[in-house]
Amino acid sequence: MNASTPTAYERFLPWKRWFEIGYWVAVTLFNAIANSTTMWLDIQRAHLDTAPWEPVVWEWSSGLMWLALAWPLVWFTRRHPLHWGAWRRELPRYLAFSVAFSLAHVLGMVVLRELAYHWMGRHYDFGNWLVEFPYEYLKDVRSFFMMVALVELYRLLLRRMQGEASMLSAPDEGPPLDPVERPERFLVRKLNREFLIAAADIEWLQASGNYVNLRVRGHDYPLRSTIGGIEDKLDPAHFARIQRSYIVNLDQIASIEPLDTGDARVHMKDDTRLPCSRTYRANLRQRFGQEG
Repeated sequence: MNASTPTAYERFLPWKRWFEIGYWVAVTLFNAIANSTTMWLDIQRAHLDTAPWEPVVWEWSSGLMWLALAWPLVWFTRRHPLHWGAWRRELPRYLAFSVAFSLAHVLGMVVLRELAYHWMGRHYDFGNWLVEFPYEYLKDVRSFFMMVALVELYRLLLRRMQGEASMLSAPDEGPPLDPVERPERFLVRKLNREFLIAAADIEWLQASGNYVNLRVRGHDYPLRSTIGGIEDKLDPAHFARIQRSYIVNLDQIASIEPLDTGDARVHMKDDTRLPCSRTYRANLRQRFGQEG
């Protein structure tokens, strides 16, 4: 592909944040309008003595709290990705978080309803919390895991658009083309295409949750690994750790800028500036051919 032609992922990037915000807002609006309308129709059929504004308050208070809690949910799933290889370890953590998530949802919902009822000159009674909260949690936990699934599917699609890296596996028969313990190439899957990138073409690496992003010619390719795990597989003659979350290709460093704090700033040839902690600064300067 011509390097000057932006990919679908690159065209999407400027709109990514607005798309994500718009999605949560649109889902909240749709559910609140649809649910309050449906509930009002059910009340009419049952001939209940309920004011028209009450189902609106019930559904919108719930919807607004779901919207407010979307960011904590996204943050949590980014910090603790739920994937097939680790679901047994992560599931108890997710269940515990779902209880806290539901409690925050119900508390906020009740407060909003009490404010709305007070404004209308009425009193809102949630009922016995020991009875009502378990009921609300059983409803919330289904929505919670549905939201988690949608977030993970969205991230999977983004990785497929962007390109997701993996290390080459050893063949079933015969010796591997690359040494498995120190691979010279990585396999990248991008939508329906596969191609190889040389380890020497990696400019720098950054830890991101359960992934490490490989920066290659301005593109990030997430690799499922820890930063320590991938560090052990890179050639130490060409790669060096500069911070807890960063590894750089020594051949791609333009300069090292010392800071008054004792840390440093690494200037890469692509004009990227990366942090270097004092723990790794002296070793990096020696590796880069400078005095400590």
